Amino acid sequence: MELLDAVFDRRTTNGPFRPDPVSPEHQQLLIRAAAAAPSQFNSQPWRFVLIEDRTTIETVGAISGQSMTEVMGAGTFFDRYKKYFRFSQKEMDAARSGMLFDKLPALLRPFTSRAFTPSGQSLMNRLRVPQTLGEENRKLVAGSPLLIGVMLERGEYRPGELSGFYSVFSMGAAMENLWLTTLELGMGIQFVSFPMEAPHHWDRIVRMLQVPDELELMAVYRLGYLPERSHRPAIDWSSRERRRPSQFVFRETCAAPQQGWDDDVRPGSV
Repeated sequence: MELLDAVFDRRTTNGPFRPDPVSPEHQQLLIRAAAAAPSQFNSQPWRFVLIEDRTTIETVGAISGQSMTEVMGAGTFFDRYKKYFRFSQKEMDAARSGMLFDKLPALLRPFTSRAFTPSGQSLMNRLRVPQTLGEENRKLVAGSPLLIGVMLERGEYRPGELSGFYSVFSMGAAMENLWLTTLELGMGIQFVSFPMEAPHHWDRIVRMLQVPDELELMAVYRLGYLPERSHRPAIDWSSRERRRPSQFVFRETCAAPQQGWDDDVRPGSV
């Protein structure tokens, strides 16, 4: 695969993976690709933990599902991220960012306009939408053949200081390298984010992985080989749109948006 093909075809896997274990050769290649990323002073602040044990993966899946149910049931997730949610193609075409919920059960479609109101939250709770989503999330994570936790050295990761910025920037570059490599290997990847929305659940994962005090667990990802045909969950979204260059690129000064590029850029994928 050509590099630019990987860049433009990169996406997040919302659906399940094949049950096949990720081969040791592919695991090693993923980590080597991550470690090739740039870092300030060649500090290489990242550390990785690879998880194949079924009991551990299923426990992380259960924690992720519980976290999703809790934060969605309480309404905190929608309050925090509602500016990114789109419920029609028209909304997405106007914003060209965020997540388009293009797959919803028929029962919920008439109520999308009330999604972020108290009555809408009450309705979703009565219909057990948080529980439905939490169970879908649990199954996705628990069914993954491989999890990867990425950590940073606390000596480098010092929030509020430049070293903290440098280390997070380096970790992002490392994970992008790893992410792009999954395409070459016929794999998919998804960020297991919901436990981070519920710190008491995130702490359970930190303890289970025996993360030492000198490291900070920053993120967990699920990985696996992609099936020939993907099955979308009952509630799903897409996020393929990208802002036009004139919306985020400037020429010479920030007073002059870039002109002439809007029709020439291949759309990306998330």
